[in-house]
Amino acid sequence: MSTHQTGTDPTTWALEREAVLVRVIDAPREAVFAAWIRAEEFCQWFGPDGFRCTVHEMEVRPGGRARFDLTTPDGTVFPNRFYYLEVVPNARLVMDHGSDVDDDPSRFRVTITFDEQDDGKTVLTLRQLHPTVEQRNAVIGFGAVELGLQTMQKLARHLGGA
Repeated sequence: MSTHQTGTDPTTWALEREAVLVRVIDAPREAVFAAWIRAEEFCQWFGPDGFRCTVHEMEVRPGGRARFDLTTPDGTVFPNRFYYLEVVPNARLVMDHGSDVDDDPSRFRVTITFDEQDDGKTVLTLRQLHPTVEQRNAVIGFGAVELGLQTMQKLARHLGGA
């Protein structure tokens, strides 16, 4: 995989390139983690309201990848790819997310943590690190935060919470 087009190190965390989503899920972290890594479960909840999801491949391990399509209500298909960099069962996933093409220059780093509270609920934190400030601002501008929160809401419903 090549570096991003900016010439900056895409793995150096910079707040101005970051977007963070947090949701408390009323389910144990093992169940929340499993929803992210099981192909048969992933598409039951992943994607904004009204979107359909189809998994073509999901090999959740460092060096593995997932390939899936998100289809909008009007039928537009967005091919996606995750490259898994770190997989710590029930605790952490780190992956690069982009379109389903090799060396996507818009690919961004995603770190997901699963923190179980004493009451059995899970704090799900999703951190996106975009290659440029401009890309981060563009995805926020078109509604990525709201769409991401819809996706987290769908996950909560899928796992039996509200």
